[in-house]
Amino acid sequence: MKNGKSCLLVVMSVAVFLTSGFAQQIQPKEGDFVLRDFHFRSGEMLPQLKIHYRTLGNLQHDAAGHASNAVLLLHGTGGSSASFVGERFAALFQPGQALDANRYFIVIPDGIGHGKSSKPSDGMHARFPHYEYEDMIEAQYRLVTEGLKIDHLQLVTGVSMGGMHTWMWGEEHPEFVDRLFPLVCMPIEIAGRNRLWRDFTMNLISSDPDYNGGEYKQEPHGVAETITMFDLIIDGPSHLQQIAPNRDRADALFARWTAHAAENRDATDLLYALNASRNYNPEPNLEKIQAHVVAVNAADDFINPPELGVMDKLIARVKHGKFVLIPVSAGAHGHGSGGDPALWKQYLAELMAEKGSDKQ
Repeated sequence: MKNGKSCLLVVMSVAVFLTSGFAQQIQPKEGDFVLRDFHFRSGEMLPQLKIHYRTLGNLQHDAAGHASNAVLLLHGTGGSSASFVGERFAALFQPGQALDANRYFIVIPDGIGHGKSSKPSDGMHARFPHYEYEDMIEAQYRLVTEGLKIDHLQLVTGVSMGGMHTWMWGEEHPEFVDRLFPLVCMPIEIAGRNRLWRDFTMNLISSDPDYNGGEYKQEPHGVAETITMFDLIIDGPSHLQQIAPNRDRADALFARWTAHAAENRDATDLLYALNASRNYNPEPNLEKIQAHVVAVNAADDFINPPELGVMDKLIARVKHGKFVLIPVSAGAHGHGSGGDPALWKQYLAELMAEKGSDKQ
């Protein structure tokens, strides 16, 4: 881990916590954790790195004083902790559900470069350190251990980028976590179509003359084009055919996508977030994972195409691993299926019910 003293949003969406029966029972608490003199793997350093987070529930300890009910929930690229406190995800936290907030202490951080955590748009723009997933994992670990005084996690789970972080947690801290539930991702290097679409969208921003090396007065056009590309690739072909069954409906959908695509977005934040995956590759160390793993993908995911056969092969190398592929017939709608708990919450409930996955 790096030296330094510490003090104390689905995939691209930022949801709003809505008033509901659940909201009346329990509200998320928010806080900031500051890491001083944080050194990045790029060799760059920030005197202060702020990690914003939300929590649900209360931390409990066992007879030996160890944290006994902590869960870490991780968002996707361009999202934030706000992504998990909307109406759709709130169902997971209700009494009797897989992540009952009366039973678990749920920690939901904003990753580096996202949400209310330190990011380029805070003022440094393209002078902000070029972070990668390893840096994000370190900041999460230090938030959990130093900031929240948690010495054990019952579960790490996340969507898309958060799912990739989940794989990394299992390898980097194998004795620290009992269960892993990565959603819509694969534990392999970002290559092929997955890297190519990232290259394409990053180029839309960086090659835009209005980008001006990160010193722009208004958002470059490339941001709207990038977000529109996201909207297209994260959905599933069957769902898109359903909502745009003819030319006019498709054109109208495209117009809606582009009309507000760049709202509340920053070009450099997005560029950095996309490139943070550049060195991701858990594949060589899958055997290090000790946690019980249930990995869930969607049959029509453009970003993680099942036809490559990657997950069927690699899950066999995970000691306590299981792979679930959600078929289109079950309602899968592409990469966005990771943001729809109705499609996978039963598998999460089964994982949380497994007694043998508790290492304590």
